[in-house]
Amino acid sequence: MIRGPARRWHDAPPFFLQAVIFGFALASASRTAWIAAFCLGAALNLWGWQRAFGKRRHILDTPTSRIAAAAQGDVELIGVGRPLAETQLLTPHSRLPCLWYRYTVERRENERWRQVDTGESDLPFLLDDGSGHCELDPHGAEILTSHHETRSEGDTRIHESLLLEGDRLYALGHFASVNGAQARLDQRLDVADLLADWKRDQPELRQRFDLDGNGEIEAHEWALARLAAEREIARQHQAIRARPMTHTLSQPDAGRPYLISNRPPRHLGRRYAWLAALHLALFAGMLAGIGWAAQQTF
Repeated sequence: MIRGPARRWHDAPPFFLQAVIFGFALASASRTAWIAAFCLGAALNLWGWQRAFGKRRHILDTPTSRIAAAAQGDVELIGVGRPLAETQLLTPHSRLPCLWYRYTVERRENERWRQVDTGESDLPFLLDDGSGHCELDPHGAEILTSHHETRSEGDTRIHESLLLEGDRLYALGHFASVNGAQARLDQRLDVADLLADWKRDQPELRQRFDLDGNGEIEAHEWALARLAAEREIARQHQAIRARPMTHTLSQPDAGRPYLISNRPPRHLGRRYAWLAALHLALFAGMLAGIGWAAQQTF
């Protein structure tokens, strides 16, 4: 239900790495270190600009699809968030019902806050657009939400971010539909696996198939066991093939964005436009910094 550490800020790595790099440059106080820091900073901001600009283009260029008629592949969906049937997800600290949560626990030590625990839920939830339901897998998704809560308990501070049932959700990712009739089933392999499971419980196996009670499963008795396994697997496969069509949204391949948010797409587009502009401005500043550092003697 919980995995960690939580990926709280998907867009933070370029800025964090730059802070580390320039920390080393400041400590070394050499021209070579400063030139290297500005070069690495330029590369990181160019990478950050490409990521932010690419996300913005995907949001703007991907048309909104209806679940019932969506093509297989990358799609954009908009609908209402619902929990999976017969599931109830609660946040681990405030015990609030939700579709998804992320939390961070900090503890005050020597007048400073130190992170001591973090995590997020991985239970799928549904998006309902009126034409059907699509199961959203939060694994690998960049989840942006407007629901945040911070609570203090003595020297402990807890931050929680949530998606709630009834939120209007925007989702961009890889769409796939499958029904039971399309399931890939291997009867021979499944029968072999089931027989292997039965073999591991020898007392139960002898009770069921040792017809003469001599403590051994002989050839004709093993044939009966195999027949029983084939019938059991046939029953299981029939149940699988009778399952209705299901739709899922998950992380695409090749680094394409996977976004889930309760914010409207126009808000997300503006967010990534500003982020791309910031990286571009920092990239220009890094190029100027290379020229400045090259002229310094330190």
